[in-house]
Amino acid sequence: MGTLVSGDTTMLRRASKVGRRFVNPVPTVIGGLSTIFKVLPHYLFNKAETVPAKALGPFTTDVSVYAAAPASGLRVTWMGHSSLLMEIDGLRVLIDPMWDERASPTRWMGPKRFFAAPMRLEELPAVDVVLVSHDHFDHLGEATIRGLARLDSMREAKWVTSLGVGELLQGFGVDAGRVTELDWTQSISVGGVEIIAVPSRHFSGRSLFNRFETLWSAFVFRGPKHNVYFGADSGWWDGFAEIGAVYGPFDLTMLEIGAFDALWDGIHLGPDGAARAFEALGGKGLMMPIHWGLFDLALHAWRQPITRLLELAEERGIRLWAPEPGRATEVVGGVEVRSDWWKVK
Repeated sequence: MGTLVSGDTTMLRRASKVGRRFVNPVPTVIGGLSTIFKVLPHYLFNKAETVPAKALGPFTTDVSVYAAAPASGLRVTWMGHSSLLMEIDGLRVLIDPMWDERASPTRWMGPKRFFAAPMRLEELPAVDVVLVSHDHFDHLGEATIRGLARLDSMREAKWVTSLGVGELLQGFGVDAGRVTELDWTQSISVGGVEIIAVPSRHFSGRSLFNRFETLWSAFVFRGPKHNVYFGADSGWWDGFAEIGAVYGPFDLTMLEIGAFDALWDGIHLGPDGAARAFEALGGKGLMMPIHWGLFDLALHAWRQPITRLLELAEERGIRLWAPEPGRATEVVGGVEVRSDWWKVK
């Protein structure tokens, strides 16, 4: 693992603000009403299968597996989208938990889940850390947070998030004393695993009127035996190479592949950008695709992110780790996992 470069040469620095608004690590145009007007005709006349024509699942997690620690030391249960339960070197982390029916400020409209969560919140094993990368509705659902905050199994959990998001968590019932907010390059150590917030190229806000007022981050989980990168949401930027040089190599690199479009390629990678980012981050270990397969958040067919990534993996020799939703799966020494659960007949 490298050393952080000092001075103005590094891209890995604390977040900057202009007034109340955080700014991206590189100049980034975020679409507003003009983008909505541009994309509206495409939505109206789009013929892609953005939502599965047939029901998906049900997917079910065998929760009995959590009674024993993973033999490899690293096990991940992907719940769909960017939500997952990770066990790393003795630490259990729930990342961007999303059990809400819709990724929306309302319960009656907005992107609806393609399949039910593989387990009920009440079935979750006790976790050490709940991590929330940023405040967007597909990563932070009010019903989910309120439900978790009420669980006895979560009473001892630490909540780790980006600057400014803690107030929202507290408003949804999380004890303020359990919340740690991190700026970029700041870290917290829990149970021998260091959790480091690193820059990403995205934005925040739960309406058009509070964008950028809380921070968005990617995260590194550095344990005694394993090193994992969780990319959360990000567009391409040159900082991936420095993140890999300073914090890598990674055993598992989680990168978003869905919700992409040319109109907003500065804030979402898509499969092509994810493959490029994986290589920039060092191209070691396994790549896990996240942020796909659960919500209709763009114009592309719902399968397109994974089918395109499979093509890229073959072309570039990328080893993929893409399990079935809800299946607790160990990460073993670069061994690929490629479930075809999405091939609905």
